[in-house]
Amino acid sequence: MNPYAKYVRRAKELGAKSGKIIPASCVRTAEWVRLKCMFGCGGYGQALTCPPRSPTLEQTRTMLGEYSRAFLVQGDEHTDIQKVMATLEREVFLDGYWKAFALGSGPCELCRVCGESCRYPHKARPSMEACGIDVFATVRSQGFPIKVLRSRKEKGNYYGLLLLE
Repeated sequence: MNPYAKYVRRAKELGAKSGKIIPASCVRTAEWVRLKCMFGCGGYGQALTCPPRSPTLEQTRTMLGEYSRAFLVQGDEHTDIQKVMATLEREVFLDGYWKAFALGSGPCELCRVCGESCRYPHKARPSMEACGIDVFATVRSQGFPIKVLRSRKEKGNYYGLLLLE
């Protein structure tokens, strides 16, 4: 039996559309990703979970090398992907996976203004993009849908990643 199947079910209970356990080696990183945060995101530097305070690309690559599996979680515009990922990380950790670490999607929105220390460290996680993960390449390689949204009327897919060992 798949020891991770219950986490896929749990992600759906929490509001995710779907999820899939993948080899951690399938998570793609790229130099340009953090530059898109730096030059394109209005939240750059405003949260502790965003660059320049989030893990660097080199730290991310090193960290990914310390894991054999990852849980890729798909949400939609109705999914609080940050909450889903923080909840899953906690539950997986309590099940004995002490290295569990979650990455969310987009800038942190737990506070209006981020201070020098996080008021919600049990909930706040850096986004995949903030850590240099090429979300488009990663999710496409696993058969999940993703596209550039051309207007605010279009519906998107949002992804989180839970590193497992």
